[in-house]
Amino acid sequence: MLASKLCRFIHTNNSVWQATQKTVLSELRKKTGYTFANCRKALQLHGNDLQKAEQWLTEQAQQLGWMKATKLEGRATGQGLIAVSVRDKHAVLVEVNCETDFVARNKYFQGLVTTVASATMKFASNSVSGTDLVNKVSLDSETLKELPAPDGKTLADHSALIIGSVGENLSLRRALCVSVNDDILITGLSHPVPASPSATLLGKYAAIVAYRAPPKSEQLGKRLCQHIIGMNPAKIGEKGVDEPNPVLDDETTMIYQEYLLDPNITVEQLLTDNQAQVIDFARFETGETLATEKQPLEAVETCG
Repeated sequence: MLASKLCRFIHTNNSVWQATQKTVLSELRKKTGYTFANCRKALQLHGNDLQKAEQWLTEQAQQLGWMKATKLEGRATGQGLIAVSVRDKHAVLVEVNCETDFVARNKYFQGLVTTVASATMKFASNSVSGTDLVNKVSLDSETLKELPAPDGKTLADHSALIIGSVGENLSLRRALCVSVNDDILITGLSHPVPASPSATLLGKYAAIVAYRAPPKSEQLGKRLCQHIIGMNPAKIGEKGVDEPNPVLDDETTMIYQEYLLDPNITVEQLLTDNQAQVIDFARFETGETLATEKQPLEAVETCG
């Protein structure tokens, strides 16, 4: 009788322990996304302590990521995404590159781009200001790497972690931070437009525009961004100062260009009809050659 009760006690407690272990293992896998084997090893090493196991997994992945980042450094990164984010009187454009369009569609890579945009927006909100109508600060790759992410780690650390996950070289290429004064509106848009728009928009192209217009003119700002993305003007232009190009298809001055969404009018007419004025704008295209570069990025012709 005693032996039977003891066996049932051991069996019951063992079942409870196994059930608890499976629950913790399942929770760790769901929270971190790491493999069954790695999560089980982490829990075994840390006595089923979920927090310590998660920390160990992150540290291991970070080490692997930095090893892969060093190994893959120098490989061409002509694909990627542009992020655009607008918050109150601040806006940012960010470009993060990868090797293939396949990785550009990867949710972990897209999460990295969103993290970079968030860190850049925090920098813009805290550090970009002035008395001009529009104040701008450009960030190069090395500066971007040192920005802190919301979790306190640098963007370089986050980048290395994703390199370890996707197995491709990545580069935090550039960012533009913009702030405007109180009477200027600012809007941003990406292309293609995401199916579920959020605070940070991702695409192959993106633009921001700073403009004056009557209240509730956000849709005008988005339409101007669409024009900027599609027509790629070189400057805004000023009537009486800048002359229109005799060949309309070669026009690069915004006010004289045919309006993208209605070729029957020019951008100048659109602005007049809406009592609006473009103060400044910026456009990013994935993999485009910058003014400081002598040669285009490899694989730029496949962007799109």
